[in-house]
Amino acid sequence: MQILLSISALLVTIMLMQVGTTALGPLDVLSAVSLEFTTIQIGFMGASHFVGFLVGCLISPSLIRRVGHARSYGVVVAASIVAVLLHPVIPHIAVWCGLRVINGMAVASAYTAIESWLNAKLDQSNRAKFFSLYRVVDMTGAVIAQSLIIFLEPAMYLSYTILAIFLTMSLLPLGLTRSVQPELPENQIFSPVFAFTISPLAVIGVLIVGATGSAVRMIGPLFAYEMNFNISEIGIFLVLFMLGGMIIQLPIGYLATRITTRQMLGVLSAVTIAVSLGFSFIETDVIFGVKTPLILVFIFGATTMPLYSICAIHANNLISPPQMAALSASLIFTFAIGAIISPVIASFLIDHFGPDSLFIYFAVLHGILMGYTGYRSIRRPDIANISKYFYIPRTSLFIARTIKSVKYSSSRKKGVSAQDAKK
Repeated sequence: MQILLSISALLVTIMLMQVGTTALGPLDVLSAVSLEFTTIQIGFMGASHFVGFLVGCLISPSLIRRVGHARSYGVVVAASIVAVLLHPVIPHIAVWCGLRVINGMAVASAYTAIESWLNAKLDQSNRAKFFSLYRVVDMTGAVIAQSLIIFLEPAMYLSYTILAIFLTMSLLPLGLTRSVQPELPENQIFSPVFAFTISPLAVIGVLIVGATGSAVRMIGPLFAYEMNFNISEIGIFLVLFMLGGMIIQLPIGYLATRITTRQMLGVLSAVTIAVSLGFSFIETDVIFGVKTPLILVFIFGATTMPLYSICAIHANNLISPPQMAALSASLIFTFAIGAIISPVIASFLIDHFGPDSLFIYFAVLHGILMGYTGYRSIRRPDIANISKYFYIPRTSLFIARTIKSVKYSSSRKKGVSAQDAKK
């Protein structure tokens, strides 16, 4: 209970921040449609967010070392608030792309500050449990954010002001907390290609996860709009994607104790392909009184959201604990590359071939992942999981410490040395 109280400010902060930042993506898409931005312009706007995200991942450790965790969070969220409020003031695509870069940078930097602070407050006996709680709070904030779209009027000052209010409120818990900030992190060497030298499969998987997730978040509302969904249905569409990802976590954790990461990648990719093709080839508009795309997007969220964690755990099974921070940074970089490119590709496909092409694109991506998983199974023998499965955030360069603690604990219980774990 004492630990829960000591991290409660961090949990409230991340929920409020998640509401303010996650709702911005679909609100921008719907606002851009009402302002008659082109489909390609909307794609570039989505890509701009992940350009900022990548920049935030690279600069946030230096910022934290310079001013500390709380001040770092305050600085980037203040910048994000200004960027949110400027959207209705200057409704021009070039300006909005620049503002989305700022917001993406703020998201990555804020998560890095909060997650590294949280990580430092915990130890190996409780880290997995409280990080699971953190992820529940985080994803709950994301669900609330997607639900908020139902009530926000596109391209209106009030809508953007509401999001800015949530971001402003997120500053209060850290300003009032008596929790002592952790020591500043040590400088770490960053190598973008490090992950590929460890596990090409993990890199391809994370690249495809980035491409899939960013397109759903940034172009998904446009897809739903092109499918003649109203604002409420677009909000429900996005919420169901998140709910699918939340509900699948326990079953995936159970499955991870029985089959290897490669087998999980193969199974989830196969189901993702089937669901993606279902958007185009299932002719029934309604199933059990619910629109078919709403059912399919729920399953799609369940099969795609765990993939980053599975890829990261697969790669971490192959290395020693001191290498994990470098691996985590390299995977985040790979994720961001996929996330930057994909919204532009997805918007081009929708513009030229219609909304059905979005999920055909996803089917092709996951067909590549499934095929490459089979190829890597031939090239290198599979290994049993060393790390337990849990949902890994994609924004912090410090999150690898969480895996390290779980892996050390697991190794000690089994009497496995660090060198044996690496093998």
